[in-house]
Amino acid sequence: MKVAILAGGFGTRLTEETTVRPKPMVEIGGRPIMWHIMKYYAHFGLRDFVILGGYKVDYIRDYFMRYRTANCDFTVDLAKGQVEWSDSAAEDWRVTVLDTGSNSMTGGRLRRARQHLDGGTFCLTYGDGLSNVDINALVASHRSSDVWCTLTAVVQPGRFGALRLSDDGARVAGFREKGVADGGLINGGFFVCEPEMLDLIDGDDTVLEAEPMDRLIERGKLASYPHTGFWQSMDTLRDKHLLEDLWASGPQWRVWS
Repeated sequence: MKVAILAGGFGTRLTEETTVRPKPMVEIGGRPIMWHIMKYYAHFGLRDFVILGGYKVDYIRDYFMRYRTANCDFTVDLAKGQVEWSDSAAEDWRVTVLDTGSNSMTGGRLRRARQHLDGGTFCLTYGDGLSNVDINALVASHRSSDVWCTLTAVVQPGRFGALRLSDDGARVAGFREKGVADGGLINGGFFVCEPEMLDLIDGDDTVLEAEPMDRLIERGKLASYPHTGFWQSMDTLRDKHLLEDLWASGPQWRVWS
């Protein structure tokens, strides 16, 4: 199963970092936050990634193009023009980096990636959020539901819009406006999706969390997977510092050895 990661936004609330790099490449513990996300998915056996780049996508391209050189020991035989690699620090990932347009919205980015998602069920998440959600349980929940998309519902007061759930909590019934600081459940990313949902995205200007989600709700095809464990997005410098502190003390998302 492929994992698509939204990584093309401008990161305007984190300009202290994003003037030189895209937000998913801002480092936590010396590694881009997107690397942490990918390591987390890889722990569950999901190692085929599609990066939906946009703003400063070349920074992401360069990172993965030189990843092996920067992270592995190697020996260069100058006489023979050969390189011998030690793979002890390499990842067994397959990474596709796409330029989905500097000004595309989240839905538009996903729509542009369609041909790279192989026409089957895929995972999708934001390139600036970490969690310890059980990916296996999330995928199992999605597959047991007759829906086109399952989102992870997390608790976060304040600046996010809250979800309205059906009476049994299994379906998303609507969204509430941002600014409702009552501890309600919000969209935490970590989606599992069917290719049919891509037909609900009109074009580059489509915000995934707007019309496509509304259309899924109208069809009864959007489910929620409640997660009460760790979840944290990185929207501001304060969020980055929090994640740095958590990394130093042994973070809940570090499930790999």
